[in-house]
Parts: sequence; structure tokens; C-alpha cells
Amino acid sequence: NGGSDDVCVCVVRKMAESTSSAATPVRAKPGVPAGCSAVTMDSIEGITELDELERVFQQLCDEEEAVEAELEALVSQQSNIETKMQALQRMGPNLQLIEGDASQLSGMISFTCSLAENVSSKVRQLDLAKNRLYQAIQRADDILDLKFCTDGVQTALRNEDYEQAAAHVHRYLSLDQSVIELSRQGGESSAVDASLALLQEAEQRLKGLVRERLDQAITADDLPQVERFFKIFPLLGLHEQGLARFAQYLCTQLASKAEENLLLAVGGELSERRAALVFTDTLTLLLEGIARIVETHQPIVETYYGPGRLYTLIKHLQAECDRQAERVVDKFMQQRDYQRKFQIVQNSMMRSISTEKIEPRELDPVLSEVTLMNARAELYLRFLRRRITADFEVGDATAPESTVQEHQQSLEKLLNHCLLSRNMQELIGYYIPMEEYYMRETVNKAVTMDTYEKGQLTSSMVDDCFYIVKKCIGRALSSSNIDCLCAMINHSTSVLESDFREVLYNKLRQGFPATTLQDIQRGVSSAVSLMQSSLQQGKFTPMGIESSEDAKISFLVTLNNAEVCSENITTLKMNLENNCAKLFSQGFGGGEHGRAKIDSCLSDLVAVSTKFKDLLQEGLTELNNTAIKPQVKPWISSFLSISHNIEEEEFNEYEANDPWVQQFIVSLEQLMAEFKASLSPIIYDNLSSLTTSLVALEMEKTVLKCTFSRLGGLQFDKELRSLVAYLTTVTTWTIRDKFARLTQMATILNLERVTEILDYWGPNSGPLTWRLTPAEVRQVLALRIDFRSEDIKRLRL
Repeated sequence: NGGSDDVCVCVVRKMAESTSSAATPVRAKPGVPAGCSAVTMDSIEGITELDELERVFQQLCDEEEAVEAELEALVSQQSNIETKMQALQRMGPNLQLIEGDASQLSGMISFTCSLAENVSSKVRQLDLAKNRLYQAIQRADDILDLKFCTDGVQTALRNEDYEQAAAHVHRYLSLDQSVIELSRQGGESSAVDASLALLQEAEQRLKGLVRERLDQAITADDLPQVERFFKIFPLLGLHEQGLARFAQYLCTQLASKAEENLLLAVGGELSERRAALVFTDTLTLLLEGIARIVETHQPIVETYYGPGRLYTLIKHLQAECDRQAERVVDKFMQQRDYQRKFQIVQNSMMRSISTEKIEPRELDPVLSEVTLMNARAELYLRFLRRRITADFEVGDATAPESTVQEHQQSLEKLLNHCLLSRNMQELIGYYIPMEEYYMRETVNKAVTMDTYEKGQLTSSMVDDCFYIVKKCIGRALSSSNIDCLCAMINHSTSVLESDFREVLYNKLRQGFPATTLQDIQRGVSSAVSLMQSSLQQGKFTPMGIESSEDAKISFLVTLNNAEVCSENITTLKMNLENNCAKLFSQGFGGGEHGRAKIDSCLSDLVAVSTKFKDLLQEGLTELNNTAIKPQVKPWISSFLSISHNIEEEEFNEYEANDPWVQQFIVSLEQLMAEFKASLSPIIYDNLSSLTTSLVALEMEKTVLKCTFSRLGGLQFDKELRSLVAYLTTVTTWTIRDKFARLTQMATILNLERVTEILDYWGPNSGPLTWRLTPAEVRQVLALRIDFRSEDIKRLRL
């Protein structure tokens, strides 16, 4: 019946769910138990319509198919599930073994933990006992040391064994004061107090004795005894006092020797060569003496006083060095009349007309001596910096950053603000304007005394001026002072740019003169007037020609001078770069800041070299326009008188007897030969390049005024090739680029028909780059008398 069917369906679904958890449950309607059909017998019995009955039947059929699919899926999984169940059953005994092992391991770990806790507790107790034992031993050792020191210091003092007594006191001072206090609080307090009292009394007594004996040794000038007691001071904790007293002794020795050297310098008889450097020698002896002292006693200070103490000794020595160096500088300024010479130089430079002037050669030895004195001082200060820095580095290895910074500031203050450094800065401050005066006056004298020897390309003032400039810069370089060197490089730049270049510029401004005969040939009216005036007065002589020749030579020599100046400045800059690199590698110059200063000054030198090159180019342009262009233009204009509208007979005649180009080449070669002997190869090459450009430009203008036949174009092509071949041998510059337009014009004039240009134009040009515009191409085509203007206009270029 219907009720039993519903029960069967529900039972089947329950069995399926219990067999596999992977099966998909059937979605039930709300209020209907999961796994049961939503259709009941009551609902079926209540159906009266056939359609409704069919729908319910179809629904039941669908549910039946779904149940069958689920059953098939569950049955297909049966073997897999059984395999897994068997594996689980096999794992059972192993799991029991694992459980037993885990329990056993847990017990072992618990036992080990308990054992470790017990052991660590015992270790802590042992450590505490060990520390207390060490403290007890330390306390006993300190008490024994205290007793030993008490007995030892008294014995040493009786035997005047001050080193041993100092060692006992040092041992006492090194004892742990907290341990001593504990001992005083214990049962042996009375014995400890007695020992302490005796040691303190012995300490004070020993300090007094050591001071007294050191003073006696200093008074007796007994260096071994001085060093003996100097080594005792740090054992008594008197580092600063020991260094101060020892430095006082060394300063006394320095002062005595420096006084002796200064007296010899002022009143001694010296050779002329050494007399000029006597104050440099005196200062050198002073500085070398201090350096020798530092080098000799640095090991003693480091060994007995520890690292970082050398600075204190050098600070005391530097104070004496400042006093003695100031005396040397004062004597130098007095004996060399340095201040007065500076005042004269300053007045001369401030006023254009000075009542009193000083000869530059009087300054030469004084300036050399100043730079050498400064170089010695720079070398000495660099030595001190290296020694103190090395000493600080050892002590500052574990020191905080603040201590390192403090030491660095102390070092900079000592070296940069000492009286020696300030005295040298004062001397250099006077030196720079005096060196500038020396350089300007000597350069002006070299310009005034300028001479030219026949056969030479340059005049004497170029070599003389650059010798002076190099001497002044080299002298500033020898001072090892970067600021001084930069100042002199700047002054040299100013002298070369403003003074020396101005002399060359004024000479070139006068222009390249033409001789009277040349002016007559050119038909210049001014030359005709000059000739007529001379004839009327009966004074027509070759003097005008001679003076004109001198002016020509002067102009050409000036061009050579400008070119050599540019080269010399470049060489000077390279040499300075190398010398400055050596200076920086030796530790002079102030590091990167100094390098930046030098680079800036050297860049100004490069700019001056460029200005001389520009001046040379202006002179070449003037020479080209004055001497070459007036000659070349008429020669090229004569090309117009040669007809290029020729036939076969005339073409053959031109080939046998060249009508123009060979004569032009000969004339041009004669013209250029005049300059080749008088100009340097570089300038002549540049002039040849300018001439080539001029010839190309004038030829282009002239050709556009001519007319050509087919053979005339061929004749022009031959003439152009001959001209280019000659000019190629004249200059090292490439000239094909200059004649590119003319060559293309010759190509056009050689065409057989107008449309042939299209074979060379546009996409058909290949590697050829046309320099002519379409309009210019048409203009050149129109020069051919056999080309019709209509054909030329129809060209699409």
C-alpha cells in the first residue's frame, strides 16, 4: 500500500546516508524530513485531475532515478572504503606502540628536566661560592700587597731606588679601594690603617723627591737623569706634571739652540747663496729640531704615559716653537725690509703714477725665501698632524664618538691657530701682492724689450713672459700653500688675459699692411695719392716699402705669438695639474676643498687659452680679408673672360693651352709661399683652409655669371678637378666638403639633357647629399645655353 512505500523510501535513504558520508543528500522541502520524498500517499489520494496526477508521477520517477544514482555511486565506492578501513585496522597495533613510546619519552623528558634543574641549582651555588672565594683571595692578596708595598716602598726609599718605590706606590694606587674599605671594617682594621698611613706618607714623600730630583737634573742639563725621573711620574699618577716639566726642559734646550742659530744668521759670515736663504735655514733648523725631539721621545711617552699623551707634549713644544718662530720672522722682516717693500708695492699698484718704485729683481730673493719658509712650516705642521693623529687613533679605538671629535677639534685648533701658522699666513698675505707686482712689472718689461730675430717665427716676449709666469706660479707652488697657489694662478690668468693679450690685440688691430707697389697694382686711390705726393716732393724712396714690410712681419709674428701663447697656457695647465696631484698625494692642500679650488683656477686658464685662439682666428680672418682676398678675387674674376660656350675646336685648344686654371694655381701658390715661410705650420694650415673657403665661395659666385655649352661644362669640370687637386696638397684639412657645391654644379653642367638630373636627384641620389636647393639646381641648368627654359621649369625636384 501507499503508507508502506513511503516507509520503504525513507528506510533506503537512511541506509545510504549511514553507508557513505560522501553521498549527496536530497534536498527536502521545508517541514519534510531529509532523505524522504516530498510526495505522500494522502496527497496522491487527494488528486482528482489527470494532469496533476501525471505531474506527481513524474516527480516520483525523478526522485527514484536520483536515488538509484546515489545508490550506484555508493556501491562504486565500496572497494575504496573497504581498503581504507583495512588500513585503519592495520594501524591499530602501531598506534598502541606509539602511545607507549610517547609515554616513555615524556617520562624521560620530565626526569631530565628535573635533573637539569637540580644541576643548575648546584652550579649557581658553586658559582656563588667561587665568587666569594675569589673575593676572599683578592682581599687576602690586597692585604698582602698592601703589606708588601708598605715594606717595599720604605726599603726602596732608604736605598734611593725611586723606580722600585714608584712601582710599589703604583701598585698601592691600583688596589681596589672597596676591598681595602672592607678590610678596614674587619678584624685587621688597625694593621690596614697603619699600612695605608705609611703608604700615603711614602707617596707624598716620593712625589716631592721625584719633583726635586727632576728639577736638579734639568738644572744640571743631565738628560739621562731627566728621562729617568720623567718615566717615574706616570707611576705616581702625575702624567700632566711629568709631561709639563719634561716639555719645559726640552723647550729650554730649543730656545738656547734657536737663539744661537738666530745670532749666527744675523751676524755670521755666509756665502752669497746661503745668505739669501739664511732665515729659511734658521727656521728649518728650529722646526727640524722639534721634529727630531718628537721622533726621539715619542716611544718613551707612548710606553710610560700611554697613548693619547703625545698631544700634551707637542702642545708645550709648539708654544716654544711659536715664540722662536716669531723671533725669526720678526728678524726676517726687519733685515729684509719686508714691510717697507710691501708698502711700496702696494702704493705702486694702487696709484698709476708712484713717486717711489722698487725694482722687481730686488723682490726676487725675498719672495723665494718667503715661499721656502712657508713650505718648511707646512711640512712641519703636516709631520705633527701625522704623529698626533696616529697617537690619538690608538687611544680612541674604544673611545666614544664624542671623545674622538673632541680630540680632532683640539688637533685642528693646535695646528691652524698656532702662532707659527698665523705668522706664515701674514708673510703669505704680503707675498701675494708683491709676487703679482713682480710678475706684472717683469712682463711689462719683457714686452717693452721685445725683439725679433730674422728666421724666428716668434718674438722674444713670448718666451720671456711665459718664463716669468711659470717662475711665479712655480714659486707659489713651492710654498705648499693652496690658497697662495690659487691666488697666483688667478693673477697669472689676469696678466695673460688683460695685459699680454691686449698687447697682441693692439698689434693685430693695426691690420696687415699692403706695400705701396701692391696698392698701385690694385689701383687703390690712397696709394696713388701717396705716389703722386712723393713724386712731387722728389722723395719717392723705398722707405715706405721697407716700413710696410716690417709691419707685415710684425703682424705675422704676432699671429705666431698668439698661437704659441695658447699652446703654452695649455702646457702650463697640464704641468700644474700634475704638480698639484703630487702635492695632494703628499697630504698638502686641504683635501677635496683644495682640489675644487685648484680645478676652478685651472678652468680659468683654459678659458684664457681659448681667448688666445679666438684672437688668432680674428687675426687670420683679417689677414685673409686684407692680403689674400683682394688678390684672389681678381684672379677668379678673370674666369669670366674665358668663354665656356665653346665647340670642339676651342675645347681642344683649351686642352693644349690651359686658359685660366694653371695660371691661377701658380699665382695662388706664389701668394701663399710668402706666408708659409713666416707662419707656423698650424697657422699656415688654418690660413690655407680660409683661403680654400674663399676660393670656393668666389668661384661659385663667378660660375653663376657665366654661360656654358656641353663642352664648356666639361672644361669647367676639368678646371675644377685641377684646382681641387692642388688645394688638397696645400692643406691637411679636407677640402672636398668646401667644394661640394661647386662639384655638384660641375656635374649639372655636364648633363647631356635636362631630365638626366632626375637620375641623380631624390631617391636616385644614393649616397650623394645634395648641397644645392631645387631653385639653385634650376639656376645652374639655366647656365647651359642648349637647355630650354621650358624643360627646366617642367622638372619636378
